Amino acid sequence: MEALLRNRRVLYVTGKGGVGKTTVAAALGLAAAEAGRRTIVCEVAEQDRVSRAFKREGVSAEAEVQLADNLWAVTIDPSRAVQEWLAKQLGGGAPLRIMTRSHAFQYFVAAAPGAKELITIAKVWELAQLERWDRRNRTYDLVIVDAPASGHGLAMLNTPRTFGEIAHVGPIRRQATKIQELLGDAERTAYIAVALPEEMPVVETLELGRKLPDAVGLGLSAIVVNGVWPGRFSAADVKAIRAASRNGWDPEAAAALRAALSEHDRATMQRGHLRRLERESDAGVVTLPYLFESELGLDQYQQLADALADAL
Repeated sequence: MEALLRNRRVLYVTGKGGVGKTTVAAALGLAAAEAGRRTIVCEVAEQDRVSRAFKREGVSAEAEVQLADNLWAVTIDPSRAVQEWLAKQLGGGAPLRIMTRSHAFQYFVAAAPGAKELITIAKVWELAQLERWDRRNRTYDLVIVDAPASGHGLAMLNTPRTFGEIAHVGPIRRQATKIQELLGDAERTAYIAVALPEEMPVVETLELGRKLPDAVGLGLSAIVVNGVWPGRFSAADVKAIRAASRNGWDPEAAAALRAALSEHDRATMQRGHLRRLERESDAGVVTLPYLFESELGLDQYQQLADALADAL
């Protein structure tokens, strides 16, 4: 598999809701930072999961907060992002204040179909530039996007083309074209789907892989499958456990045997879903172990980062 962590500018991480996209985005960020790349993880919803994992005060749209050496995080606020963009276009001052305080402008940002998505992906583009909208801001080697769930994530990727077609000329057209070029450039941008080894996440991941080329002209570069249970038992072990479970053990021993069989059945089912992903997708499949923790901390993120660094 290509060295995605070392030779891309943007990694767009998406997948079905509830599969651990934020966990994977944070672990990717840690792995890239440890490889020496100045990395920022962008959250597009104010969930603040990344900063909590690194035991930092909440990440906000007001600042790009450092989490670790070479690693920052930010929550993209569309209203603030559009003000930054307009400041670049208008040069600040009275014209900017008049426009951004206008009720009509505020309504447009809040209600226009696709406006928030366009502004959000424009901010991702800006973070990936060697010259930022505000030249005082730091630059990054890699931007990792903790994107919305698959359907919304695809819609966000489509907005530059949609707005570019509506605005035939002018700054919106130029900005939309630049964003499209980044999103469709295989040397700068890669798309990573996150899934669980279960039927519905696998189906949605395969569907995402089919639809993505229509949105950006590129397919998935990798699929990261979260929460894979270990295969602890051989066929001979399972045969012996099944035989033992019929021998009238005391309740505690019988419960342990049933738990072992249940774990084996779950691991077997998961591997069936993994084989389907490998068979039906052109993207490389990377697996992450199931972590038996109620809440992930730095040690667990480090374990996942190490696994991703080896694979990507």
